[in-house]
Amino acid sequence: MKFSIDHRSSVPLHAQVEDLLRRMAEQKKYKEGMLLPNEVELAKQLGISRNTLRQATNKLVYEGVLIRKKGVGTKFSDTHVDSRARNWSSFSQEMRAKGIQVRNFEIKASWVLPPRSVASFLGVSEGKKVLQMERLRGTPQGPFVYFISWFHPRIGLTGNEDFSRPLYEILELEFATVVKVSKEEINACAADRELANKLGLDPGSPVLKRRRLVYDPGNRPVEYNVGYYRGDSFTYTIESERE
Repeated sequence: MKFSIDHRSSVPLHAQVEDLLRRMAEQKKYKEGMLLPNEVELAKQLGISRNTLRQATNKLVYEGVLIRKKGVGTKFSDTHVDSRARNWSSFSQEMRAKGIQVRNFEIKASWVLPPRSVASFLGVSEGKKVLQMERLRGTPQGPFVYFISWFHPRIGLTGNEDFSRPLYEILELEFATVVKVSKEEINACAADRELANKLGLDPGSPVLKRRRLVYDPGNRPVEYNVGYYRGDSFTYTIESERE
């Protein structure tokens, strides 16, 4: 397979690189564990900067498609399973569909230096501030989920928006930003003292951690979201249809 991209195309270079890597993943030699060319070599072959290459590879690392080991190299995961839940919804839409009345107990927006993982996903430098939004939400009976979101500065959010409204409605109607793709990871963890206090739990109680990476139709990152759900108040159900 020839390593090449079209520098005259209107498709962003990092998106072309990502597509190239996904096609490479289907090759037998890479399925069997062959390492990718090193970063310097591959960037030179493609005629792009290392930062552009890293933007594509970082995204695939977060998805679990690529495995990067310091001192060894980068290869495709042989255990990666891509399970996609189609027709995904926002939290407000999910609750509305279940007939659950949502209450906001706390909403806070601030400009912060993002964690390294967030900066990498958004494609911004670690020294650049981004808008962080925290929301404690639940039913009139009490909170059951604590969300933290970070947004790409490209969107134009200021932090003064009325975030009690549905988030994606704000993005689409006021900032012409449509969200199209959501990629999620779910795992269990124990609540630390601060999280336990927010959710009305004892420290160490089980919570469901749900990480959502949100993209626009051009596959550009929009939001990095982490939600912590009370383990006794939330069940995550996946319905799949075999094709």
